[in-house]
Amino acid sequence: MSIETSLNRLAPMFLSVLRCMAGLIFLAHGTQKLVGFPATEKVVSAFSLPWFAGVIELAAGLLIAVGLFTRPAAFLASGTMAFAYWIAHAPRDFYPVNNGGDAAILYCFLFLYIVFAGPGPLSVDALRRGRAA
Repeated sequence: MSIETSLNRLAPMFLSVLRCMAGLIFLAHGTQKLVGFPATEKVVSAFSLPWFAGVIELAAGLLIAVGLFTRPAAFLASGTMAFAYWIAHAPRDFYPVNNGGDAAILYCFLFLYIVFAGPGPLSVDALRRGRAA
């Protein structure tokens, strides 16, 4: 068996790992905004634009991490990151590396990929459909 065949066989599992890790990190952005964990001075005011972003990050991040309603959650997360880039980052500077928006762009396209690729075999969605690994 070639290395390429082995890697192709494991690709669905690593899609699940990628989805889970992206969801957990996205979730951490939400908990930081809403409850100050991980520790920060930047807990946002309730019902402000960053607060709504934090709610989406927390809820979508949790759903994406466990792989439940993955595609709709990833679609919402992708759109949120596109909105965040154009509202908060792009006005600062044209270049993403200078305006701090590179993470927002990566999240946007990563979550958009998950919309199309699905959650992978290690997910609640796969369990519900009887296709878990």
